[in-house]
Amino acid sequence: MATYVLIPGAGGDPWEWHLLTTELERRGHEVIPVTLPAGDVDAGWSEYAAAVVEAIGDRRDVVLVAQSLAGFTAPLVAEQVPVDLIVLLNAMIPLPGETGNGWWENTRQHEAERAYYECIGLPPDTADDEVAVYMHDVPPEVVEEAASHIPEQTMTPMEQPWPLGSWPDVPTRILIGGDDRLFPAKFQLRMAKERLGLDGDVIAGGHMVALSRPHEVADRLEAYLGGAG
Repeated sequence: MATYVLIPGAGGDPWEWHLLTTELERRGHEVIPVTLPAGDVDAGWSEYAAAVVEAIGDRRDVVLVAQSLAGFTAPLVAEQVPVDLIVLLNAMIPLPGETGNGWWENTRQHEAERAYYECIGLPPDTADDEVAVYMHDVPPEVVEEAASHIPEQTMTPMEQPWPLGSWPDVPTRILIGGDDRLFPAKFQLRMAKERLGLDGDVIAGGHMVALSRPHEVADRLEAYLGGAG
């Protein structure tokens, strides 16, 4: 059995993992959803990584699952503690010295997002509707509950250069929600190939796929654990 360490995206709230946590625990795994210091204006990438390292403690057989912005944090953790696998889930992939703010322009994310809206027949102002962007495929009752889980995210880490000189020497898999509107699948596949030389695996689901399809995400994580695609 594995120890799944679930690193949330912007806002740092482990609530986004609660359905996947239940699914993985039901399968006999240990699961650690991490709380990040996202509301602390003094906390940057090193403090985010420290929070994850502290949560891991002396555990082994660790699989890091990084959602969205956590793509900046997971490799920093893997440089500090033994990690068997990194899974990037609809995640940002940084380059050495790149800031979180710079990532958006460097990757042409906005261009990819607008093109995707046009492709599926949505107006450009869809980008202004957070539910439509992030939770369009999440069950209504979960969307309603999410309203009480809107943590603060400071811009402190986004202004800091990513400190590693290269991606850590840890097996890494790219798991992509095929219906992600923020980071469209075609965009993520391009980023995975350009930045890590990896192919991505696409499943149904939007940006918050751990909330919309926790069973399917758990299936894929277990497949990775067994060495399958």
